[in-house]
Amino acid sequence: MLGQMMTSALTISSLVDHAARYHGKTEVFSVNTGGGIETTSWGEVGANARRLGDVLTKLGIEPQSRCATIAWNNRRHLEIYFGVSGAGFVCHTINPRLFPEQLVYIINHAEDKVLFIDATFVPLVAAIRDKCPHLEHVVLMEGRDEEAAAKIEGLKFYDDFIAEGDAGFVWPEIDENTASSLCYTSGTTGNPKGVLYSHRSTVLHAFASNLKDCIGNSAMDVVLPVVPMFHVNAWGTPYACAMVGARMVMPGPGLDGASLVNLIDTYNVTTALGVPTIWLGLLGEAEKAGSKLESLTRTVVGGSACPPSMIDTFRDIYNVETIHAWGMTEMSPLGTANQPLAKHGDLPQVEQNKLRENQGRPVWGVEMKIVDDTGSTLPEDGEAQGDLLVRGHWVLDAYFRKTSDETLTDGWFDTGDVATIDPDGYLSIKDRSKDIIKSGGEWISSVDLENIAIAHPDLANAAVIGARHEKWDERPILIAVKAEGSDPSAADVLAAFDDKIAKWQIPDEVVFVDALPLGATGKVLKRKLKEEFGEVLIGK
Repeated sequence: MLGQMMTSALTISSLVDHAARYHGKTEVFSVNTGGGIETTSWGEVGANARRLGDVLTKLGIEPQSRCATIAWNNRRHLEIYFGVSGAGFVCHTINPRLFPEQLVYIINHAEDKVLFIDATFVPLVAAIRDKCPHLEHVVLMEGRDEEAAAKIEGLKFYDDFIAEGDAGFVWPEIDENTASSLCYTSGTTGNPKGVLYSHRSTVLHAFASNLKDCIGNSAMDVVLPVVPMFHVNAWGTPYACAMVGARMVMPGPGLDGASLVNLIDTYNVTTALGVPTIWLGLLGEAEKAGSKLESLTRTVVGGSACPPSMIDTFRDIYNVETIHAWGMTEMSPLGTANQPLAKHGDLPQVEQNKLRENQGRPVWGVEMKIVDDTGSTLPEDGEAQGDLLVRGHWVLDAYFRKTSDETLTDGWFDTGDVATIDPDGYLSIKDRSKDIIKSGGEWISSVDLENIAIAHPDLANAAVIGARHEKWDERPILIAVKAEGSDPSAADVLAAFDDKIAKWQIPDEVVFVDALPLGATGKVLKRKLKEEFGEVLIGK
């Protein structure tokens, strides 16, 4: 016997429709690529999304055609998110920080038909346009710009483009399992791989994100997604905010600490999301500017492990809760969020603080386990360490243009992380399997060493790699960036490890550099560090 309840498809268009109808006057603040800040609303975003859907449909491109973006976080990009997917096409966000050859590969592999670009990227797209034979339309996300038009033949202009559309456009009826958006991950071997999300997976992901036990957005919040909209759909933040009608602050291209502090203080931001390197810059600038970040109540930190010292600084100096989260492009990306259980309220404060340092518990919709080298499941006792596997409602079944057999192992996705899971489900990522250091047959976590180093007051940033060693196979070395105005010695830095880890795990050497190489999503490029410093211990 079936239940006698109404059903309707879980679609992305339903999210923006809800926001426009019940939160139509709620503001969306947007930093323009060319400068200045504009104020729009969910009602205007919804109307423009429908106009865009209408125009794309009239172009005659086939349903499920990929419509790509190379753009910053702004209100036009927000409209594209909903207008493209709502009209039955696939919104394909592209990371502009990739090499041109990778961009060409991704555009051609996806067979993008339409490309929306911010003015920043006109020279980039002009240089690769002829190498993308499937691309039929390029749209500049601005008003008319004759200088840009001279660089890209047939260039269209977003404001003129959607002016031809009907704000009363009726969304097509779409099966909720239809593809909605496409992201490519560069965190894999070989060419970037595509992850094709569905309407259903995206809506369920938004529900989970808004749970109080997760990020917990509400209509009372002002949300600043510092994580770029080209990085796993800004961690699903636009969809989650539309679901609850939260105000949004779109930061545009300026992600430096000073710009972010100004946005937080000007627009009373309550929730901000980004990677640790972003927050290092923010905290440094807040201290310099004397800002107390008074409106900010929580930061969500993901992308790479959050140093405990950063959590302490946010809490003790700014009274801001840090939600340590973990996920992957292949997971939409949400996997875990660090929120306490009821029983933790009885713990001493120092133990509660310590608990917030791991990656947290799985949200509903995600299952995980750790396995050994033979694939056997390991105990979740907080001690056993193994390869992390996941499955769930918004975890990929197969990479784009590949099959499940090529992607999964017995229905599970191998994340490439090495981790422990405790009896309450709290996940601790020890390292990427390719970054964990094997010294004399014993494992050393580069993440643990980095957390200690970054807490050093004389260091602005740090990374640890395994350098080749003639006796021990590998030994850890620390690559460090000195804080402005500081000049610590290697001995000063290594002294920070005393009594915090076993002596045999302390790095063998400290190498000072002006800056760490960062990848397209703000993560430290360990591969480049290994290429440059991987042999420094040979002969010593």
